[in-house]
Amino acid sequence: MNYGGSDVADLALTVEVCAAVRAVAAAEVMPRYRKVEHRHKADGSLLTEADLAAQAALAERLTALAPHPFVGEEMTADEQQAQWDKGADGLWCVDPIDGTSNFARGVPYFALSVALMRGGRSVLGVVYSPYFDELFHAQAGRGAFLNGEPLRSDGPSPVLQASMAHVDFKRVPKNIGAALVAKPPYCSHRSLGSATLEWCYLAAGRIDVYLHGGQKLWDYAAGSLILSEAGGRVATLDSDEFWTGGPWTRSVVAARTPALYADWRAWLTRNDT
Repeated sequence: MNYGGSDVADLALTVEVCAAVRAVAAAEVMPRYRKVEHRHKADGSLLTEADLAAQAALAERLTALAPHPFVGEEMTADEQQAQWDKGADGLWCVDPIDGTSNFARGVPYFALSVALMRGGRSVLGVVYSPYFDELFHAQAGRGAFLNGEPLRSDGPSPVLQASMAHVDFKRVPKNIGAALVAKPPYCSHRSLGSATLEWCYLAAGRIDVYLHGGQKLWDYAAGSLILSEAGGRVATLDSDEFWTGGPWTRSVVAARTPALYADWRAWLTRNDT
């Protein structure tokens, strides 16, 4: 299996993180698939016993590999901020199950997501889709991989009018949402209900363009790195520089090739009035 990279220490950590994510999925997540009760959190999203068990297991395994502060989706906002404040030199960022609604209802589009961040940016990202046994990972400057094979999103692509899009209509600006409904510039759109997988499907060339009005840190930390390392283009609605602004919520404008990004960005700009 080719994991890329030349630095032995970084390569070893990447392999160990990938193994840890697979192990937690096997031990804590898949045995509970379609067998677990759920409840609603204060923000209306779902929470299951599997989310909590997977987060605890990942925290234990990852901090044993590298003793950095740990941010998990199921922590309180105060806990997350305290960990972030201590994590400039290294921070684990985890979504134990992205797509909990899918997971709880037996829809197979869900994933475990892990990022290692330094200086507020991701340097290692792992996203594992256990139902389909697809593990996406990337290291900054060393490429992206799917089940150990090099992953490139920037090969031949359709024009925007013939492309497939991921669009999160709940959070996009009203003017853009109305324009997308009235006259979409793409041929079809999808929403998987798992942001981390949407990033990876873009990186794999299964989807062409992406729009999201506001993702949390754990939604984009791993996936944005995987897409960038696969050759895709990543930005926000407000800036061509994705990593500007505060970490906790960030909009997404992305495409699997620079040419598609330019056309997608231009269309969004024209319609954001």
